[in-house]
Amino acid sequence: MKNRRIPLRTCVVTKEQFPKQELLRIVRDKDGNVTVDETGKANGRGAYIKKDLEVLEKAKKTKILERKLECTIEESLYEEIKNIIEK
Repeated sequence: MKNRRIPLRTCVVTKEQFPKQELLRIVRDKDGNVTVDETGKANGRGAYIKKDLEVLEKAKKTKILERKLECTIEESLYEEIKNIIEK
């Protein structure tokens, strides 16, 4: 029996590769709305970050998500991401 291939994605902050389920996807749709995509299937430009508070703080400080998604990110979205990570 064949083993299923596990899709790997790269964290935009740490540049490490992880299975898709271990990362959190942030998406900008074509209207410019930025949301957290917990399903991993939403349409739009996506960026993955590791589910770690230190990584989130580094992303916030360096504004890497804003550069990768080519838009500004509100403080409320960072709070939403923090709440999801803490669950």
